[in-house]
Amino acid sequence: MTTRASSTSQPTATAQSSATAQPTVTSAPEVLRPHAEEAFAAELAALAAHDDRPRPERWRLSPWAVATYLLGGELPDGTVISPKYVGPRRIVEVAVTTLATDRALLLLGVPGTAKTWVSEHLAAAVSGDSTLLVQGTAGTPEEAVRYGWNYAQLLAHGPSRDALVPSPVMRAMADGRIARVEELTRIPPDVQDTLITILSEKTLPVPELGGETQAVRGFNLIATANDRDRGVNELSSALRRRFNTVVLPLPATVEDEVDIVSRRVRQLGRSLDLPDLPDGAEEIRRVVTVFRELRDGVTADGRTRLKSPTGTLSTAEAISVVTSGVALAAHFGDGVLRSADVAAGILGAVVRDPAGDRVVWQEYLETVVRERDGWKDFYRACREVS
Repeated sequence: MTTRASSTSQPTATAQSSATAQPTVTSAPEVLRPHAEEAFAAELAALAAHDDRPRPERWRLSPWAVATYLLGGELPDGTVISPKYVGPRRIVEVAVTTLATDRALLLLGVPGTAKTWVSEHLAAAVSGDSTLLVQGTAGTPEEAVRYGWNYAQLLAHGPSRDALVPSPVMRAMADGRIARVEELTRIPPDVQDTLITILSEKTLPVPELGGETQAVRGFNLIATANDRDRGVNELSSALRRRFNTVVLPLPATVEDEVDIVSRRVRQLGRSLDLPDLPDGAEEIRRVVTVFRELRDGVTADGRTRLKSPTGTLSTAEAISVVTSGVALAAHFGDGVLRSADVAAGILGAVVRDPAGDRVVWQEYLETVVRERDGWKDFYRACREVS
């Protein structure tokens, strides 16, 4: 059952075929969160139609177009490509270039730095399919990375191709697509190391059938990992060498983080039928400012040192706090986001350890928020829920 790379096994993508051959959309209109290739199908099609640059085999877009899809831009016909990632351009360029080589890509960063988001959009732009996913947990078995068996078929007829259940990684190898492994460091070390042969030899042996699956051109793997959370399993040096590691940083400025939070809240709000939020809303800036100051351990003006809570206070958590606040304002308020709508969410994000974190939060409220001009309503709202 050997699957080998062949120039005739699957035609090379061309500019014309990439523009018209979109992935099959099976999601119902009511789906809460469409896959990236479905939600941004129009942008991907527009990029493919204008993309005349060289493409690696089986890529839907050229590396330049993939980077444009993630970072945003405007096409010659006026089509606006929305940014999916706000950050240094070079980080995206290195990540895309890695996928065009024989090295796998490891997106590393603290929780909430958009690793999963970037991984999904890279796979959607390169392969037109972001669903070949292995979700890493402490209980992820080896079969999730390699292959499993249909035990009814196995018991009735013994090992056979029909009885084999390929993993997402195995399917990506056979089809020349991008596979994704989320939270790689949460997977047990012995299961992690099943990737070594796949990444180094581009082969997945199937000894039960006396064969193997060889990766065809276009295959690569994107993994995400962080080393902050509990339950992390360090990668072996042998496995880490198979990856090119790209570190995704936290947003560099308040303006960048406010922009990211605003964009994602609007996207989530549309799927939840919540009211639109104006750009630069004051409450978003306040939430972001609080998170950044507590995260950095110093106020924005650099004058006051602060104690940091045990939580990460990531951009993703800020998005969650603001989205919850918008829902509160829509369903139990006047539709305008106010301090009272985000106060409870901030308290829940900051106070993870009821003993230590509550002291940190109270001290921050009294020494920073209380004295800050224009923040009296925010201070009162936070005091009420504390």
